[in-house]
Amino acid sequence: MGRWFTLAGVGIALVFMVSAVITIKAIEETREARESLVDVVDPAALRLLEISNAMTSQESSVRAYGRTNEETSLRDYRNAIAAEKTSLDTLVALLPRMPERQAVTAEVAELRAAGDAWRRDYAETVIAAVPTLKTDAARQNASINATRFNEVRQSLAGLQSHLNRLHEAGVVRFDLGWRALYLALIGVASALVVAGIAAVLIVRYAVLRPLAELNQQVRAVAQGDFDHKLRVERPAELSELSGHVDAMRRRILAEWRRSSETRRKLEDQAAELKRSNGELEQFAYVASHDLQEPLRKVASFTQMLDQRYGDQLDERAKQYIAFSVDGAKRMQMLINDLLDFSRVGRMGGERTRIDATVPFKAALNNLGATIEDAGATVTHDELPEVYGNRAQLTQLFQNLIGNAIKFHSQEPPVIHIGVRRDGDMWEFSCTDNGIGIDSKYTDRIFLIFQRLHGRDVYAGTGIGLALCKKIVEYHGGRIWVDTEAAGGGETAKNAKNAENTAIAEKTENSENVGKTATSGTTFRWTLPTGDTDE
Repeated sequence: MGRWFTLAGVGIALVFMVSAVITIKAIEETREARESLVDVVDPAALRLLEISNAMTSQESSVRAYGRTNEETSLRDYRNAIAAEKTSLDTLVALLPRMPERQAVTAEVAELRAAGDAWRRDYAETVIAAVPTLKTDAARQNASINATRFNEVRQSLAGLQSHLNRLHEAGVVRFDLGWRALYLALIGVASALVVAGIAAVLIVRYAVLRPLAELNQQVRAVAQGDFDHKLRVERPAELSELSGHVDAMRRRILAEWRRSSETRRKLEDQAAELKRSNGELEQFAYVASHDLQEPLRKVASFTQMLDQRYGDQLDERAKQYIAFSVDGAKRMQMLINDLLDFSRVGRMGGERTRIDATVPFKAALNNLGATIEDAGATVTHDELPEVYGNRAQLTQLFQNLIGNAIKFHSQEPPVIHIGVRRDGDMWEFSCTDNGIGIDSKYTDRIFLIFQRLHGRDVYAGTGIGLALCKKIVEYHGGRIWVDTEAAGGGETAKNAKNAENTAIAEKTENSENVGKTATSGTTFRWTLPTGDTDE
């Protein structure tokens, strides 16, 4: 295909070049013919006519002066001489550009000589004889006038005839130039037509027909015949293209078959996962009922044993009973927290537009006794409308506020819930004046079962913040500790350092204590706005 277009292009370019040369040559010849005719020959003929009129005026003025001796005729003669000189000078100025310049120059010189001879032999003689001969001056020199002025007429006629021939030749040359120009333009137009026809034929047979063949093959594949081979023999470019398309077809077919197999496996895994989820829900039911019932019995009967036989037991036995009751209660707490953690995003996780004030107040209501016992102060900004699950957001607020109350310093807990807009998300913050968290533990605290303090210092299962992280991520947000935010001032910082020292002495693993924590803690998390449903 490229070769055909190259050959056609070269041929068309040659035709255009030849046509362009002919056109330019025709235009140049036409221009020269026009300039010669309009700017030289015709003005020369006009000047010759003026010279003829001036000579005739001179002859009639001199004859009238010789017969009447009137000065008016003499003035007319002098004026006619001036007019002749002006026209003759203009005619001489045209001679360098005149066709057949030498012949025309000779004829102009002959005309000038004839005019000078007539004036010398007749006009000036008559003028000089008027004072003596009076009105007979013209009659006595009539024969000389006839002879000399006849020579002038012959010179004028010869030059006029020559200029007429040059005019006719210029007209012919001008017409020929226009004809050549028309022929050249017709040639260019013909070349354009031929080029268009050639382009149509080349596109028709070298492009459209192979493309139609390739299109038919592609349509067959699109209609479901995926094993149909795509192949166009020529031109070379489309042959290469069809090879690439066919290679793409083979790769897509192979990927489709692999994806079909993968999809089948995923469907099997989804069915297995559904069955596993069903078993997990059954396990959750068992854990929430069947497992907790024995724990309640262990705790209840152990406490009854202490109440009935406590006066018969020594201190070590009573300590063992206390350990058993505490372990059973902590086991119940751990089971409940695990159930809450497993339910996030699985059961009752429908999200809607909701005013964040509703779950926040519900959390404060659940923590009412804890807040009152700790003497805590909880403030908040005006809370916006978010897109989320009410129960889970209640648990989120409850865990974060409860965590701030639990890890308080010697000062009464002061907790503030802030909020600001961040694009299509709301960024919430929970700031307290507690003991703070060392920056090296800010990622670890969101892992399940991770604790920074011993259970004898702060109670808990280590699931609360992990549950917060899971709730926030289920809502499409993220949660983190703002290590750059400051807490409750210098007093709170001193109380925190003192309490950290006491904690370090009691903890089971002193490396987990926030020894260098800053005063107070700020948790930040994002939730989607309630502008649109996701």
